[in-house]
Amino acid sequence: MRTSVPKIVAVLGALLLLAACGSAAQGGSSPQKIRVALDWTPNTNHTGLFVAQQEGWFRQAGLDVEFLPYNQTAPETLVGTGAADFGISFQDLFTYAKGSGADITSVMAILQHWASEVAVKADRADITSPKDLDGKTYGGFGSPGEVPKMRTIIQDAGGRGDFQNVTLGTSAYEALYSGQVDFTEPFVAWEGIEAQLRNEPLKTFKYTDYGFPDSYNVLLMGNSTWLRQHPDQARAFVQAAQRGYQLAADDPAKGARDLEAANPGVFTEPELVSRSQDMLAKSYLKDDQGKVGTQTLARWQGFSGFLVDSGSVVDADGKPLTTRPDFGTWFTNDYLTPAGSTS
Repeated sequence: MRTSVPKIVAVLGALLLLAACGSAAQGGSSPQKIRVALDWTPNTNHTGLFVAQQEGWFRQAGLDVEFLPYNQTAPETLVGTGAADFGISFQDLFTYAKGSGADITSVMAILQHWASEVAVKADRADITSPKDLDGKTYGGFGSPGEVPKMRTIIQDAGGRGDFQNVTLGTSAYEALYSGQVDFTEPFVAWEGIEAQLRNEPLKTFKYTDYGFPDSYNVLLMGNSTWLRQHPDQARAFVQAAQRGYQLAADDPAKGARDLEAANPGVFTEPELVSRSQDMLAKSYLKDDQGKVGTQTLARWQGFSGFLVDSGSVVDADGKPLTTRPDFGTWFTNDYLTPAGSTS
């Protein structure tokens, strides 16, 4: 989640200390250690993982799960190099890492749809459609796919797709509020709600309303080599995480409570957490059958195919991919519970 969350260095340090003490206490019969790299400080994109932790489902599966402290090293790098076994990713960032040869596989879709949208300040009467963003300034995050995506959405809405891009990272939201940039792309279930609570309401536009392909906006990925070497432990971890996300989808209030309980002192606005979890449960976590985690080849071919076709995905030598890879090898449903898997 590209968001601003209060610093939690002390809290994460305490969690690591507890994990270390627990591991030492178990001695030689300690469970399988699983290291998970988060993409940011804890938020509702991670709720299912913390639900599984709080409910004891990882422990029941014989796993000792450690959430690595967030740092500036991308989860795709940590997982791809084996420094973490699993990690949180986004379909676009996963695509760039996998295209360049990263040893990663998507094992579960956390969000079934785009949860980010094009956003402008609500009082911008001159902007009623993405086509009105021609000539405006975009506050971006540095991903190579942002400009092709925004250009295409503007063009699909009837514009030329001409705009200025300024890379700001999480400062993009403050820049939008202050009028330094005209538009950015927040997660509506976090920054969108946060803006309302700050009395900085936003006007947003869904990418798919203009024909842009949908995306598994947030993913759970694993190190491909580790997955092959530890199939039973991989299945146990993914199914416990899936169970956690299913609870968060079916009972968002309980999911929010578990997230907060696992991260004491982190969330200064409980309403932000509860409203965010409600929104994710209602519109983003479940597939058409009401299950969480499933992935389809069509979804991968749609958005990741767009990124490859845009020329922004490069191989290990830095050369743009000229043909689409076999996206069917990039993801798997094999570790999900049978009821949650697809053919």
